[in-house]
Amino acid sequence: MNIHEHQAKELLGKYGVPVQTGRVAFTPEQAVEAAHNMIQEGATLLIVKSQIHAGGRGKGVIHDVQTNQPVQFEGKDLRGVKVVPVDGNTLDTVYQIARNTLGNKLVTIQTGAEGKIVNRLLIANGVDIDKEFYCSILLDRGTSMNIIMASTEGGVEIEKVAEETPEKIVREYVDPGAGLQGFQARRLAFGLGLTGKAGKSFITFITALYKAYLAIDAAMVEVNPMALTIDGDILAVDSKVSLDDNALYRHADIAAMRDESEEDPLEVEAGKHDLNYIKLDGNVGCMVNGAGLAMATMDIIKLAGGEPANFLDVGGGASVERVAAAFRVMMSDPNVKVVLINIFGGIVRCDRVANGIIQAMETVKVNIPVIVRLDGTNAEEARDILLKSSLDFSVAATLKDAAEKVTEAINAMGAGSVKEESAAAVLNAAMASASLAIPGGKDEEEEDDDEEDADLDEKGEGEDDEEEEFEFEEVEDPEALDLREFDEEEINDDIDDVLTDDDDF
Repeated sequence: MNIHEHQAKELLGKYGVPVQTGRVAFTPEQAVEAAHNMIQEGATLLIVKSQIHAGGRGKGVIHDVQTNQPVQFEGKDLRGVKVVPVDGNTLDTVYQIARNTLGNKLVTIQTGAEGKIVNRLLIANGVDIDKEFYCSILLDRGTSMNIIMASTEGGVEIEKVAEETPEKIVREYVDPGAGLQGFQARRLAFGLGLTGKAGKSFITFITALYKAYLAIDAAMVEVNPMALTIDGDILAVDSKVSLDDNALYRHADIAAMRDESEEDPLEVEAGKHDLNYIKLDGNVGCMVNGAGLAMATMDIIKLAGGEPANFLDVGGGASVERVAAAFRVMMSDPNVKVVLINIFGGIVRCDRVANGIIQAMETVKVNIPVIVRLDGTNAEEARDILLKSSLDFSVAATLKDAAEKVTEAINAMGAGSVKEESAAAVLNAAMASASLAIPGGKDEEEEDDDEEDADLDEKGEGEDDEEEEFEFEEVEDPEALDLREFDEEEINDDIDDVLTDDDDF
């Protein structure tokens, strides 16, 4: 779960992390009140910051939600972050910025052209910055340890730094059993070139930040920029915190910070039914049970010439109600032009899934092709249920059959032509490089074998000559070892080099 900047600063501040102060506002009037109070407290510079779940706000441009045109302020495009000096017109300036920002959308490099609606502002105190740094903490799954990353290149995209000047990023791995050690904090400070008061301030800062990271069960904490003030203090001017959803039951106060307006409505609805759903930009909706099968199904859709519209895993023990809810969520996406339901009945019975599909299609208006492939427990019963229903959908018996039906549906709806060789690729991928047993002709060796079988049959020792003959077509595996490349003599020489007279087997 992501939270807003002002919420992240509030959380980090509770654990002793020095942060830039400010107040949140949801209306222009609240923004003016916040600015007035901060001026009374001695602020000499104010920063009006749009609050959305995306980065690049400073360079982003506010667009009118109705006309989709950039909003002008003082003859220039209005940015997502605006600096306001404290003078005689400060409160009016803050009001005008808030009035033109709230309710409109902010378009940044991370939001894309569709942008995000700004529903709240952070009125923050200005900071006298001497230098900007970058800092983040997250889990490195490769080492099973938390990693602290810091860089002297603050205030810019860390991805760009990692690509162009990776040597400017210092890393410190923290053993989960030992925790962050003092020497590690000092090593990070030295890596950033911080000494004296600045170095001590950083050590205090990073120690508190790591403590907060653990205490709130964060998936990631990012501070960019982490500012060194002219007084030699380190503080968080901007921060991003992502929480581990699986740990939210331990943090009711943090869970209450969730802003559903920043999330995709379909993902929010799916979450209410404990569905693993991620909206994508494609045209073929898919409902699957099991993450692995879901990924394979999306590959099948791609190879068939379509684009997956979502990742949707209904889970292993899905009830009729849950399947129906999943179907409703999927059908609510206007981009979905074809639906592929691919369920393997292991824990969940296929007949229950079939009833869930019928129930959903009776309550949701469906005017697009629906392809259903059910296999596993009670698969035959499920297919009977689907075929006997009055609803219109296509039932596939195998993954191969489902892939062909997806191809036909995509071509029929005009979403993109699928060539025959593409369909062949689908079938090969569906079989996962296994050997296919198919009826076929006989090569010369098989004909010789048949002659021997015929001789045996005459003696009464052969098999039933009515059995169907098969040939096996090997599907090429690009990662398979080519045994023809091995040199037997070379292998034997290598073995002789390794073994000694003392080796005993």
